[in-house]
Amino acid sequence: MINTRKIGIIGAGHVGSHCAFSLILQGVCDDITFVDVNKEKAVSQAFDCMDTLAFLPHRAVIKSGEIKDLGDKDIIIICVGTIDNISKDRLCELDHSLKIIKSFIPEIMKTGFNGYFIVITNPVDIITYYVQQLSGLPYNKVIGTGTGLDSARLRRILSVETEIDARSIQAYMLGEHGDSQVAAFSCATVNGKLLPELIAEKPEKFSKIDFEAIEKKTTETGWDILCGKGSTEFGIACTCTEVVKAIFHDEKKVMPCSAFLQGEYGTSDIYAGVPAVIGKEGIEYIIELPLNEREKKKLSNTFDIIKHHVEIGRESVKS
Repeated sequence: MINTRKIGIIGAGHVGSHCAFSLILQGVCDDITFVDVNKEKAVSQAFDCMDTLAFLPHRAVIKSGEIKDLGDKDIIIICVGTIDNISKDRLCELDHSLKIIKSFIPEIMKTGFNGYFIVITNPVDIITYYVQQLSGLPYNKVIGTGTGLDSARLRRILSVETEIDARSIQAYMLGEHGDSQVAAFSCATVNGKLLPELIAEKPEKFSKIDFEAIEKKTTETGWDILCGKGSTEFGIACTCTEVVKAIFHDEKKVMPCSAFLQGEYGTSDIYAGVPAVIGKEGIEYIIELPLNEREKKKLSNTFDIIKHHVEIGRESVKS
């Protein structure tokens, strides 16, 4: 018997709809169910996605449904939220986002769901933590997109500054998917060559690169996009699709994501953006980068911010 690959998407807005389209465009799954409090919107998004199938290489079934329909899904993507009150600080969304996930995570678990959660809802590191707590699923099966998109933005900006193709650059943003995230420049590579070494070898070409400015620009890119068009959607959809593919195809792919730390990078009991190996077991293990002292100090600060907001979130979850 051939099993279909089934996805549930909670939240049929800009992000959810683009996640669905990215998944079917790349032929990653066979079955998608949209769930949204605005049922008419969920129905419309499903029809709109279905209308593209005549042009795509693989058949898929895209429909709308309810929480009770998600029990048989392999992966559920959580991208609920609102952009009615745009704030530069993603942490401001915490109370609202926690109330939403608290309303449906227990209901999902009553369906017998035993797959994977991929969390996009902001503030993603804290929300991922509470999705795991509310669901009771193992830590490896609850994954936040974390700094996955931020790392792609870093590679794009480095590509512009160095005139090297982004696909040849490996670089990570670490920590909070927010203002305190850290660029791990000391570990960045260009096809295996450490970026700091390449710069030292070719100072005439690279000496004017301002790494602090690049880190700041990377951190603020999401805000710039949000202000310019009212939402971010394409980049995060592709980020999510990469996580889904890594699970479905057991890729053992190294990706920056929001993963549960248990001593790695000197901290425990929080989700934060770090590179991790993702395969059929979800997050299989975390890769620790040899950071320099500046990066370690900044990373410690971002961990403290995450921990602080996890504690703030406890009251919302209890109430």
